Parts: sequence; C-alpha cells; structure tokens
Amino acid sequence: LQWSSPVEAMERFKSQEIWIAPPQFYELCRLCNFSSLSQLHKFSSQRALEGCERWMPVILNASDGYIQLLPGDELYPENPDYTGEKKILMSTDKKIEDLMKEGSVFHRIVIQNINSLAVHVNVEAKYKHLNPLMVNSDCSDCNSKL
Repeated sequence: LQWSSPVEAMERFKSQEIWIAPPQFYELCRLCNFSSLSQLHKFSSQRALEGCERWMPVILNASDGYIQLLPGDELYPENPDYTGEKKILMSTDKKIEDLMKEGSVFHRIVIQNINSLAVHVNVEAKYKHLNPLMVNSDCSDCNSKL
C-alpha cells in the first residue's frame, strides 16, 4: 500500500504502475476539485446532510471501446437494469469519437482500453455535490495537492 495524491495516482495509472477501476477514476477526478485536505473537509462538512444518490452505470459497447453511462447522460436508459436480471445489452457500430461528436448532454466515463479512461460531465450534480473535473488519463489536468 502506498498513499498517493489524486495527481500521483493518475500519473501512476498513466504509466501503468497501477490500475484504477472506472468508478475510482471518477472519484479521483472529483477529488481534483480540492487543492487541500482542509478544503475537502470543509466541503464535505457543508454538504453532509444534503443527500446522496445511488447510481448504476450502464455500459454502451462501441466499435472501439465502451462508455459507462451515468444518470443524466442523454443516452442513459429511462429504466436501467439495477439487478442485472434483464440482461440489457447496449451496443452500437459507431466509434466513441462519433458518439461524443453527436452528443451534447454528458455524464459518462469513456473507456478506449483498460489504461485509457476519460470522464465527460456537463450535467449539474445533485445534492450540492461537485462534478469531477474532466480529466483524461492521458494527461494530468489536476491541481489537487491532497
């Protein structure tokens, strides 16, 4: 085990020293909103009683990767399969780049391959939460010093 700041974790992911699952990558991008632990603590204390929301990512298979769709995304299904019993498969012959160009309302994690993730969010977060910074695993656009 090794403590890493969000930036360090992203750098280690980028260099393939570690692997970060998409949900954790998303949360690291959220942590990039904070430049210090005290700033994070202040934010979390202020919004602690606002509420939270449970999500179920829905996977859309594309011809060159896949997208984890999250609530609010224009492609997110109206009735997602929360239990896995319906075995709903979403797929398209389109490339991820084309899906991104065609869309306008995003809340998604784009996965080109196991080491290439990007978060795209332009919907308002609920319960006074903060959206993740739109960080691509190919770069370190994160100013966090956590």
